[in-house]
Amino acid sequence: MEKLQAEDVQYLKRKVKGGSLDVHPTEKALIVQYELEATILGEMGDPMVGERKECQKIIRLKSLNANTDIATLARKVVEECRLIHPSKLPEVEQLLFYLLNRKKSDKREKHSPRDLASFEGMELDEEANINRIDHYVELLYEDIPEKVRGATLILHLARNPDNLEELLQNETALGALARVLREDWKQSVDLATTIIYVFFCFSSFSQFHRPVTHYKIGALCMNIIEHELKRYDLWQDELQKKAAACDNDHKNQNVKKEHEKALKKYQGLLIKQEQLLQVALHLLLNLAEDTRTELKMRNKNIVHTLVKTLDREDKELLVLVVSFLKKLSIFLENKNDMAETYAVEKLARLLPCKHEDLLNTTLRLLLNLSFDTCFRSQMVQAGLIPKLSSLLADESQRQLCMCILYHISVDDRFKSMFAYTDCIPQLMKIMFDCGESPMDPELISFCINLAANKRNAQVICEGNGLKMLMKRGLKLKDVLTMKMIRNVSQHDGPTKNLFIDYIGDLAAQTGVQEREEYVIECLGTLANLTIPDLDWELVLKEYNLVPFLKDHLKPAQQEDDEFVCQIVYVFYQMVFHQATRDVIIKDTQAPAYLIDLMHDKNADIRKVCDNTLDIIAEYDEEWGRKIQSEKFRWHNSQWLEMVDNRAMGDDGEPFMYGDDGEPFMHNGDILEKPDLFYSADGIIPADSTISPEFFIGYQNGDMGQAGGFPGSMNIDTFRQSAVTSGQHPATASGFRPEEQFFYS
Repeated sequence: MEKLQAEDVQYLKRKVKGGSLDVHPTEKALIVQYELEATILGEMGDPMVGERKECQKIIRLKSLNANTDIATLARKVVEECRLIHPSKLPEVEQLLFYLLNRKKSDKREKHSPRDLASFEGMELDEEANINRIDHYVELLYEDIPEKVRGATLILHLARNPDNLEELLQNETALGALARVLREDWKQSVDLATTIIYVFFCFSSFSQFHRPVTHYKIGALCMNIIEHELKRYDLWQDELQKKAAACDNDHKNQNVKKEHEKALKKYQGLLIKQEQLLQVALHLLLNLAEDTRTELKMRNKNIVHTLVKTLDREDKELLVLVVSFLKKLSIFLENKNDMAETYAVEKLARLLPCKHEDLLNTTLRLLLNLSFDTCFRSQMVQAGLIPKLSSLLADESQRQLCMCILYHISVDDRFKSMFAYTDCIPQLMKIMFDCGESPMDPELISFCINLAANKRNAQVICEGNGLKMLMKRGLKLKDVLTMKMIRNVSQHDGPTKNLFIDYIGDLAAQTGVQEREEYVIECLGTLANLTIPDLDWELVLKEYNLVPFLKDHLKPAQQEDDEFVCQIVYVFYQMVFHQATRDVIIKDTQAPAYLIDLMHDKNADIRKVCDNTLDIIAEYDEEWGRKIQSEKFRWHNSQWLEMVDNRAMGDDGEPFMYGDDGEPFMHNGDILEKPDLFYSADGIIPADSTISPEFFIGYQNGDMGQAGGFPGSMNIDTFRQSAVTSGQHPATASGFRPEEQFFYS
């Protein structure tokens, strides 16, 4: 049969409405069929055509489920509904099959994050119809119970997204809802919750935000939330007073009953209030998509409001509040507000949590905040380190917990606290489970930070910890694992002696064509092993280290400052021991290379060279004279060059004296200054250039005054910039072995 067109339906409707006697029952059935198809199409998103108020027959199918026989039910529908012609049986079966499948898909469909579950008070004994919207609006002008009923009917319509466009065009309905909310929200929590829920349905779609903001629903929700939080505080105070009275007079049954009655009433009020807070905050969260609207909320102290709401126990409400805070935390101003309100302290009580969504959202918020030093301190004070460490066992939350703990471990103040939790054993187990597969960068970075603490290093080495690390680092040539091992090796005490078994393996890596970063970490580990009983002479000879170190100190291979600095530091450690010191001084030209590096542009390399050469000069007179002569030549050549440059403009005589005619050296012989033979750090730049300020200060006689040479005092114009007694020299990264450091 040809498909019925809209014009045909309109014609048939006019015949029925006019009371025509020649209307065939089949024509009435066609109208019903068309209306049913139009309704279904409307639910699928297509526009509905025709006047739906007239000539409709609603057939309620209460027994439609997976076990229903569609063919039998279709025959029953055709038999009982005389408006449907028996020839339409196949089409009825098709419509029933569609309804059944739609019902199944609706059950499988999950609520989106913006959906809100139904709550108490939404139940109705009738089905809302978009055609009766005018009647529902009229109910909003009656008493409170009727207003609640009218708003609930409109809410049932608004929960269907297909009706939102039509409701949006009904300005009368939206205006009435906004007016009732503004005037009567204090009189009924149910009424306020229902109306806000209607506007929440609009706020779930960005294109419908305009009417919500037009009626200032967001600002009104902020006022409602603030009022409800004050009411909550009053309830708490009243309940505490009754509880105290009950405790003081526990034998008085009247007081006890009054307390129980108040508690029951409080619990009922709390459920309704939390429903109101949930729908209002959800609406605000949707509106906060616009950063301008979010800024208005911030000006109304939305952060303080949300942090205060964290005291609640309702999990769904807490998920919403924490999600809102997480969204706000990406802006500096909101983050500062959270610091002022000690949000971390309230978030800490939520961990650990059996509610997976709440746990995950809370960890994500803490991760956002952990980038700030202030928040990291608050997290430690709130006892989050052991809580987060215990969550490492949960694979679904492990990554988030590890990232937060990694940020905490960046601060040297907190590294030692990890040794008193089960964090390090869990990390070692995770590393062991990785086998030979690559490790997550968060995991190895976290371990590198922890290894910089002495107590943590001891825990890492417990059992077969160090053996496992060395096996992985040497077998896979893993740079980051070797960096962790190098951090462990820097600590004095029992851990350093554990490396004796691996000295040969580490030294052997210099003879392998590996990446420079890997070799540097191996050399750095060797340099940290200052063990008195270790025979370094044997190590140098067996693994042919001296030629390797000498080759890598050639001028053509000095581009990598870090590499050169580590090799020089190895020499520095070796000259402390007589056996290796004699080999370096007598059998190699290493001191000559070190003399060349005294004037390197890298300040750290110069410092390590100076300290190494000082020790060599102390034990070998011949090299001592050469080193002293080179230092004198270097400083004297710059002095003469400076004098010559000045003499080119003047006769040179005034240059040697201050403005008052007194010599700069104060009658002292320049050659009697022992400082002349040491480093010129702070006086002569690395590129041997002299700034104009140097000459100005020199002419004014300000060499020993403020504004003169950096670090100078009075006439001590040349000061040695060296490592003090008892300290190790700094590496190219400014790291000293006895200091703790981290990798970010």
